[in-house]
Amino acid sequence: MLRNEVTCTPPLCMVALDHYFDRGISPGSLKHTIYEQKPCIGRFLSLKYMKKKTTTTTENSEGSLGTFGDLGLSEATLAAVHEKGFTIPSPIQAGVIPLLLKGKKDIIGQAQTGTGKTAAFALPLLDLINPKKDEIQAIIMAPTRELAIQVAEEIQSFSISHKATVQVIYGGNSITNEVKGIKKRPTIIVGTPGRIQHHIRTNVLKLGTVKYFILDEADEMLNVGFRKEIESILELTPKQRRILLFSATMPSSILDIAKRHMKEYDIVKVAAKEMTNENIKQIYFTVQKSDRIDALSRIMSIEDNFYAIVFCRTRFETKKIAKALTDKGLSVGAIHGDVDQKKRQRILSEFKNGSLRILVATDVAARGIDVPELNFVVNFTIPETYETYTHRIGRTGRAGNTGTAITLVAPDEMGKLRFFEKNLKVTMERGTLPDETIVAQKIQESLIQKIEHIINNEDTSEFEQITELLLEEGDPKKVVAALLKVSFGKTQHQEIEDDEDSSNRSRSRSSRGREPSSSRSASRTPRSGRSNAQLKAQVRETQSRTPKKGNGNIKNLKSRKRGKDAYL
Repeated sequence: MLRNEVTCTPPLCMVALDHYFDRGISPGSLKHTIYEQKPCIGRFLSLKYMKKKTTTTTENSEGSLGTFGDLGLSEATLAAVHEKGFTIPSPIQAGVIPLLLKGKKDIIGQAQTGTGKTAAFALPLLDLINPKKDEIQAIIMAPTRELAIQVAEEIQSFSISHKATVQVIYGGNSITNEVKGIKKRPTIIVGTPGRIQHHIRTNVLKLGTVKYFILDEADEMLNVGFRKEIESILELTPKQRRILLFSATMPSSILDIAKRHMKEYDIVKVAAKEMTNENIKQIYFTVQKSDRIDALSRIMSIEDNFYAIVFCRTRFETKKIAKALTDKGLSVGAIHGDVDQKKRQRILSEFKNGSLRILVATDVAARGIDVPELNFVVNFTIPETYETYTHRIGRTGRAGNTGTAITLVAPDEMGKLRFFEKNLKVTMERGTLPDETIVAQKIQESLIQKIEHIINNEDTSEFEQITELLLEEGDPKKVVAALLKVSFGKTQHQEIEDDEDSSNRSRSRSSRGREPSSSRSASRTPRSGRSNAQLKAQVRETQSRTPKKGNGNIKNLKSRKRGKDAYL
């Protein structure tokens, strides 16, 4: 009877069910939804899926967190936590720590960037590993070298009373030093996928004793194409190891890895209302793409303390924006895939200590940068997905501080912005760019404050001789005015049109539909001094040209595919 019930399930329906499960839809909820209408399918689900993997989803909220002492951590670990000044765990920490300490299942943790995910696995991990065993017991993978270094430092800061040893490995670091460190059999390895694979290929790193396999920022690793590396490394670990995946978002690719490689697992998810940090003010400005540099410089000019990361999509764009801002007299640093490790570390060090106030970076290069005092994040270009947007703005508003997320949007990108608002359940504030008068007034105020500070607090004796010579030239007022003009020149700002109205017109046109091509063509006016026949001839000439070797795959360009290296 039961066999017949399973057999009567249409094969096409089973394919559809597999499709849903691959995308993380709960078998249990789907079973109960369709059970009354199709009992045979409901029983099939019970047999095929419900017994294969069970999941428990826990949503944590701020109201019932208790203290770190309630989570089951050892006295040594609690002492390290209190020494760092932490008393109340974050929601992700309160959910993950007891499960990792007392449970046997694998774990998926989902929480916004900057909510303490590292401590959520680092604290219990220190209690679980056995420092007396001379073997690698845990491996932690991070998408970038900066995040790998940060995770390693975080673990070491908690291991005051523990004898756990940590070795960090990443591209750009000395391979010789890494090999020496790995041969000492550290208890914990933290590294990037590429460098971990390198040491595996050279038979330096062996994972046969690994008990805990942890992916930090798993969604970001998958976004930049590390899936094959992750799965190949996973295959080399023992089957009985526990897997922990931590992520700010939950794309289908993560759930697919869970289905393929994880046993029974728990999901700890921060309540949806907490996924948007209320300490972050979200503002957008509608400007044409060609006006973005000038718009950003205006915004920076009126802020007294502009400490920010400016996010770009590609390394090319990062270089271009950094140069343009530098040409405007701003102190700017840039990190991307072409920056060597030594220069990268110098730039990050200057940015973290505050001597460098503006950092232009790609999404991947900025992973692992944790500066609690950061008060601005700028989306110079709106990201491709709202998950990436969440990652970006999570760089500010940390440790109880407030922050501002600024997004520069072209009129034809307003639809995407509204889509983000809908999915993130937020309403972004529309900003108004300061006009030239306000910017000039702010610059003058800032200049006066700096001069007053120098007069009252700094030694100016080395300039007194030239000052006397200048004052002999005539009226002191005119001398100072001339000096300011020589030093700063006339403040000039390009006129920027507020494009909110044009974006509304763009949306209304799209709702009405496009004009017929004939009417559009008829309304066009040829360029000055060139006839329609000349323009057509030039188009035919351009189309007949043979692309040079190395120009790229035109098919891929048309489908807007990009290589993962463009985002490093």
